[in-house]
Amino acid sequence: MTPLLLRGLAALVLAAPPAPPADPITWKIDATHSELSFRIRHLVSRVQGTFRDWSGTIVADPADWNAGRTEIVIQTASIDTRNEKRDTHLRSADFFDAAQHPTITFTSTSVQVAGEQVTLTGNLTIRGVTKPVTLTGEALGMTGEGPGKQRIGFHVSTRINRLDYGVSWNRAAEGGGVVLGDDVDLDITVAAVRQ
Repeated sequence: MTPLLLRGLAALVLAAPPAPPADPITWKIDATHSELSFRIRHLVSRVQGTFRDWSGTIVADPADWNAGRTEIVIQTASIDTRNEKRDTHLRSADFFDAAQHPTITFTSTSVQVAGEQVTLTGNLTIRGVTKPVTLTGEALGMTGEGPGKQRIGFHVSTRINRLDYGVSWNRAAEGGGVVLGDDVDLDITVAAVRQ
């Protein structure tokens, strides 16, 4: 092969457009096999609750989880602490103000997976107030193959201060102190299905 022909082939290779990136893989959170819960101190014990209506997606390639992103949308009015009177109060302007702020959202800004350890950083918005949060936990594995069958799972948790989001209602407790604590523990266990 002549030098001229070699130079021509090299020029063609260098001029060829790079291969397009692989399409991102979207995973839809299966809320029926997932759990989103919170806990807060109430007097001398703790109250646990959940949201019955929430959804989310994860966009990530199993070959590089660290390039992934996730978004969760919670319907505020679906709060459930197994006490309807309390839940009605929680939906009111004293707490989540569901009429004015119908959703609570989380959008990730960084995903770090090292072995089974997961660190998920992002923006949490409650009552129109957005604050950065970091959730930590573990990858629970992957099963199945192909769209509609392959599943991933993980569990993460964090603690936030409700006052940071304008959820400030409280009242004095009989005998001293206040009824509610300020710290809220959040736990999310997710199963997501490849689309």
